[in-house]
Amino acid sequence: MAETTEKALPGTEKFFNQILSHIPISILVFDPSLKVVFVNDNFLEKARLRRENVINKELKDIFPSVLLGYTRLPELLKEVFTAGHSLPGQEMVYRAPGIPYRVYYYRLSALQEAKVIENVMLLIEDITEQTKLREKVRKTESHLASVVESANDIVVSMDPNGTITTWNTAGEKITGFGLLELVGNHLSALCSTDNAEDVRGVLNDTIRREKVRHLEVEIIDKKGKVIPVAWNFSSMRDEKERLVGLVGIGRDLTETKQLQAQLFQSDKLASLGVLAGGIAHEIRNPLGVSSAAAQLFLERPDDPQLLEECAQKIHSGIQRASEIIERLLQFARPTTRRSEPTNINQILEEALDLTLKQLTHQHIVIHKEFYASMPLINADGKLLKQVFLNIILNASNAMSGGGQLWIKTSVEKKQQSHQIEITFKDSGPGIPKEDIDKVFDPFFTTMPVGEGTGLGLSICYGIIKEHGGTIRVENNLGRGSVFVITLPLTRRDL
Repeated sequence: MAETTEKALPGTEKFFNQILSHIPISILVFDPSLKVVFVNDNFLEKARLRRENVINKELKDIFPSVLLGYTRLPELLKEVFTAGHSLPGQEMVYRAPGIPYRVYYYRLSALQEAKVIENVMLLIEDITEQTKLREKVRKTESHLASVVESANDIVVSMDPNGTITTWNTAGEKITGFGLLELVGNHLSALCSTDNAEDVRGVLNDTIRREKVRHLEVEIIDKKGKVIPVAWNFSSMRDEKERLVGLVGIGRDLTETKQLQAQLFQSDKLASLGVLAGGIAHEIRNPLGVSSAAAQLFLERPDDPQLLEECAQKIHSGIQRASEIIERLLQFARPTTRRSEPTNINQILEEALDLTLKQLTHQHIVIHKEFYASMPLINADGKLLKQVFLNIILNASNAMSGGGQLWIKTSVEKKQQSHQIEITFKDSGPGIPKEDIDKVFDPFFTTMPVGEGTGLGLSICYGIIKEHGGTIRVENNLGRGSVFVITLPLTRRDL
């Protein structure tokens, strides 16, 4: 088969002319006198010339003089014949009158026979579209680079190992480090010792999960100042989904933290005003009753029955004021916690035993779902019992006409830690949406005047917080209230 092909091809001028005619590149071949001895159809079509107007013609008869002067083609052709080697390719832009500009790539190649240059071939390729595409890509890249450089957030690119490769202007302004100071360093090198391992872990997760990961860490600037930064990390992949790098966008939280601190201070001042108003309101009532009773006693000191009634009123008022002050002290300085191994299920049972009579009288049905293998927790059982009693009594007050109370305990795993979760759910009217954020505020109460101080849940909040836990309320208006308490479990507790 190979021998048949070799015999058919040599000397077949028509065959090679067909190949050259269909090549999408213009070809002209010159002899030593710089006249054209061969031209392909592509050139003739592009130049709109007939073959007889090109063959045996010189360059000046084929190309405009302006183009020849710009490209120096005659001089370059002579140089190839004289030097005996091809010349590297070049680009040229040409625009004929009345038509859009075109960009061409041309090259002169020496055609040798026994080390003698007999002809020189001129290859011309129209690369206008490729050039336009290249310029479009360049503008897009320039625009993207401008966007990154104009961003107010840190934009950093890294290799798949987390080593910094680029660092934008915002990063330099925020940290004081220039790109040359950071290239080759791992991003975690910028972070405080406590956060460096977190950064490495999140970058590894970003590689594995291929999702945007969020992390708030502290970085150390060039002057040693600590800067809180919220990072978003994502992976970069090529068209074959192979990992080529990582991208991190970091927002400086310094101003945000300062604003939060100002708002927190404003909230504290507002709470102080509410606290002062609540104290004045709560203590003024029993003091007013005591004062009125004392005045009656002074006006009619000879009435034994009135004397007894006034004494009772005064004593009741003093007890009420003392109770308010005691609760206020508990709110301000919670009782010192005595930690010991404690079973949460047992503490809940004791709290229910204390309230059983009242709950039964109010026709409230208790549903218990306690975790069977509840581990002991290092806590103050008396303080936690106070919390559970307060929530149970609040639920019973909300269901004065009867209802149901569900109490559930469980052990939940959160990331790398475990915690106990206690849920109280009642079938009462629920908490109005406008009050949901106030239930733990001091002196906030929905009870009638004189029947509640509004400090119960505030004290509960402080006790749970002192145990390292959380307490929250979920709005379930029309279908009851839900209080959820979480307490941390250490490895020693499990």
